[in-house]
Amino acid sequence: MRGDTRSYAAARKERAADIDRWLTDLLRTACGTPYGQNGGTTRNVDERGALTGVALVAVGSLGRSELAPGSDLDLVLLHNGRDDVARIADRIWYPIWDSGVGLDHSVRTVDEAAKVAREDLKAVLGLIQARHVAGDPELTRSAREIVLAEWRADSRRRLGELRDATDKRAETSGELAFLLEPDLKDARGGIRDVQAMQAVAAAWVASAPGPRVREAYELLLDIRHGLHLVTARGADRLVLQEQDAVAGILGLLDAEALMRRLAEAARTIGHAFDATWRTVDRLLTGPTPRGRRPLADGVVEHGGEVVLARGVNPRKDPVLVLRAAAAAAEAGLPLAPATITALATQSPPLPVPWPDEARDALVALLGTGRAAVPVWEELDQAGVLVRLLPDWERVRHRPQRNPVHRYTVDRHLIEAAAGAASFTREVSRPDLLLISALLHDIGKGYPGDHSTVGAVVARDISARIGLPSADVDIVETVVRHHLLLPETATRRDLDDPVTISRVAEAVGSREVLELLAALAVADGNATGPAAWNSWKASLVADLVRRVRSALSGTPLRPAPSFSIEQASLARHGGGAVRINGGAVTVVAPDRAGLLWRAAGVLAAHRMVVRAASAASAGSTAMIEFSVIPEYGSPPDPATLEADLRLVLAGRLDIEQRLARRTRSMRPTRVPVAPPRVTLVDDASNTATVIEVRAHDRPGLLWRIGRAFGECGLDVRAARVETLGAEAVDVFYVVDRAGRPLTDEAQRVQVRDQVLAALR
Repeated sequence: MRGDTRSYAAARKERAADIDRWLTDLLRTACGTPYGQNGGTTRNVDERGALTGVALVAVGSLGRSELAPGSDLDLVLLHNGRDDVARIADRIWYPIWDSGVGLDHSVRTVDEAAKVAREDLKAVLGLIQARHVAGDPELTRSAREIVLAEWRADSRRRLGELRDATDKRAETSGELAFLLEPDLKDARGGIRDVQAMQAVAAAWVASAPGPRVREAYELLLDIRHGLHLVTARGADRLVLQEQDAVAGILGLLDAEALMRRLAEAARTIGHAFDATWRTVDRLLTGPTPRGRRPLADGVVEHGGEVVLARGVNPRKDPVLVLRAAAAAAEAGLPLAPATITALATQSPPLPVPWPDEARDALVALLGTGRAAVPVWEELDQAGVLVRLLPDWERVRHRPQRNPVHRYTVDRHLIEAAAGAASFTREVSRPDLLLISALLHDIGKGYPGDHSTVGAVVARDISARIGLPSADVDIVETVVRHHLLLPETATRRDLDDPVTISRVAEAVGSREVLELLAALAVADGNATGPAAWNSWKASLVADLVRRVRSALSGTPLRPAPSFSIEQASLARHGGGAVRINGGAVTVVAPDRAGLLWRAAGVLAAHRMVVRAASAASAGSTAMIEFSVIPEYGSPPDPATLEADLRLVLAGRLDIEQRLARRTRSMRPTRVPVAPPRVTLVDDASNTATVIEVRAHDRPGLLWRIGRAFGECGLDVRAARVETLGAEAVDVFYVVDRAGRPLTDEAQRVQVRDQVLAALR
């Protein structure tokens, strides 16, 4: 982290030692002669006797030996009730004031110090780390022991008080890593947060800050030290005009290098700070439920954290780190520290291109929205991200140095992806939206126009993570033109036909247009209030409407068909079932409910439907499922096939079995976008096309199909696709007479019935 940064740690300790010697002399002088007696000269006395019952104690930065050039002195004069303590105090405080050094002082007995500490948070935090400077060491020892004992005994109340104070401070001062002109002490991730962690450790509730946090803390102290040298005063706010000078004092190239180091240090501290408070919260709220709940293959919840299942070896599963991250975000839980360490140090590299499972896990993680941000930060702090995506190093902690932007480049990217997750119901390819949002500013780590350069980098990353070539082209186009809509909408005349034709030419398709429209909103909101507002939103929406009308519509993909050989599987009247790994084929006489009943069997066997296609020819229907186990090993194929045959024969009550499983499941802890059901007009002349978008969950396809059945509809064809954690399902349905739905009341009923089944 530190690189070539010059350290002033030795200078701070030396300055504290010099101050200690000066204060020691002041105390000796003050105790040796009453003020003004004998012409102000010092009377020879026995020093041990003169200093009995009085002690000078350093708190604050002097107490920690972290005194910067402009720091004030925080001192407590402890005494045992001796009657000359006021005179002693005057003979110490006045020379300090005369020297021009700032002073915060108090005079207390041990009992008075303990009483103040019980009532004043600032006082107790200072006394916890108090350091004896001069005088009677027994007084200092006694005060510290009493204060520490009471701090530990009353830790539930006092740590709650400390938590409230840190929250208020962060709300007032912002987040250090992302501020243009940060307060080094009070901002979240700053100096006071480390001191708060030290106070928690003093209560024996959590461990003391580790080596990485201590290194980050020293860097913040060095930056503050340099700021004091530049400004010649005790400043804590690092304003823009001082940043280059401070960088030079610390041996860094420029202000950007300084702010990048600062952001890295602040995020390291902030990450550890959050982990500390999770430990505190467990103390304040009581024990977490015992037991282990499966979350994904090889991943379980235990004690309110995500851990690896027993016997799972990260060295044998390169996808496990992404699968665990996605499971943590979907459950709204943190990865346990030992788990993320094991995954970071033991996971083998992913093959290039990535397998589909790895890409699906990445999309599932991003699709959780806000829940993805802390998990992404966990991966970053553990060094996982730069191994998965080496180009991430270019944007990692990179400051924007622009008041419009509220985040560093890397944080902006994950924030944009989190925001894009709320638009996955609006686009035909939510997976490409999330990936494009994550990569849209990746070019800011390189020289040149970031959109142009970023398109090239995004293309390489898209190929690395295993996207098909056609999808790689789409991501490249979206990254290249991610500013096209907002810039055109605010800088060009939308009534000029040339404006619309040029945008339409650059976009090329309605699919890309809808991705760009969603990304424009997510990008603007992740940038900051100055970058996105209702005025700009209305202009972009108007532009999108005009460009959409100028583009030829992209038709829905045709319903699947099957060959004569596949149809021959239905040679038996009850139908046929074929299971080949993750591919399940069902061929049977066409009848209402075939699709959703078969999907229900798969859900009952804890199989996740990643894709499905259904088609019919004459009196025969065929459904092809692509499935994976929800977690653990796949079910016995013979048992699964037997249940599918029972369903085809009408001899299995799948609804009752799924109801039992639903009752045993815990509800998700992460809020997700509401489902969306759209009846697409003019997409088919022979059927009504219904598009369903929802968060994927066990039995989803069964619920949708059952709702169709309750409405008296037959599914003629279907395309079911799960992109990360999002289901994008399209159904071609007809009524009992085999006709499309034309009655508006019936259309509304179908929509409401499906929505009710999804909630």
